[in-house]
Amino acid sequence: MPASVVLNPASSSSNPATSSVALWAYLKPALDHIVRSPSNDPNGKAPAVDFVLYSGIHTACYNYFTAQSEPPSSASSATARGKAPVGGSDIYDQLDRYFAEVCQEIALNAPEDESTLVHYLVPSFNRFSSGAQSANRLLSYVNRHYVKRAVDEDRGWLRLNDVLESMVKTMTIDDTREKISQRLKEKRTEELKRWGYAEGDPPERLAVAEACSETASPVDRIVPVASLAHRRFRTEVIEPMLLAPKTKGTSKAKHKIPKTPASAAPYRPKGRLARAVQHLMTADDVQEEERTRLLTGLAHSLKTIGVRPDHPLRKRMDKHLTTTTASSEKTDTDNAEGS
Repeated sequence: MPASVVLNPASSSSNPATSSVALWAYLKPALDHIVRSPSNDPNGKAPAVDFVLYSGIHTACYNYFTAQSEPPSSASSATARGKAPVGGSDIYDQLDRYFAEVCQEIALNAPEDESTLVHYLVPSFNRFSSGAQSANRLLSYVNRHYVKRAVDEDRGWLRLNDVLESMVKTMTIDDTREKISQRLKEKRTEELKRWGYAEGDPPERLAVAEACSETASPVDRIVPVASLAHRRFRTEVIEPMLLAPKTKGTSKAKHKIPKTPASAAPYRPKGRLARAVQHLMTADDVQEEERTRLLTGLAHSLKTIGVRPDHPLRKRMDKHLTTTTASSEKTDTDNAEGS
């Protein structure tokens, strides 16, 4: 494992908490270490950050974000009453751009050969996700002081407008704030159920469903750091691979009669990732255990980054894995009875 980053907080006369530029310059080397640097850990675990630096970043983030939350002075009150961005949005936007750049690098390094694409994506995602979760812990004050406030201000993954749009045709003058609030709660529960949550489930399952809802949200929604990173993996790596290639053109012959196929057309995935999955499912040179491991890993990554359960590729993979598991369990039962 690479050596931990050791940066002396006192090596510069600039206080990292004085400005977003200074704070970002202080954060980025640590982020590069935990997100970008290679890891020899078989599970892709992110390398550790030196304790002194870790503590320094916590302190700098706390000082910066609490300073942003303080009431404005009389000299800056006019600016504060205007359309100036909410304090801390600059660092949050920097993080979003950073994760987008890292994910673009992952996408650019992906193999052209579809037979090896899934083999590349699964460990790449595991390593990136590990770094994202480590960054989420490192930047807990971003979540606590900026993300939480943004969610309270209706800028999170689910917004009041999402509910009002569905209610606009049925709203009456008698609709109270409590009724709208209740509909918002129902909408939230409805969305969480799409990701496997059921009322009464333990907090762990609720947290997973909410994280999936966050990563599935549009990029203008404010979400925690880990979800911000996972969402960028979806938009920069996976979604371009799910797109079907553009056709080069159509025939100009208006009255040409198409030939009737002799039999049903075979299944031909259109997107690059779908073709890679199809190859993995049918390849004779891949051991069944390895095939199941890769498909399970890819299915987990697609769920984590917010690819919805009803997406055709997710449905196809889930069906394959369910069939494979049932077949394996039947074989084990037959072998046990035979012995």
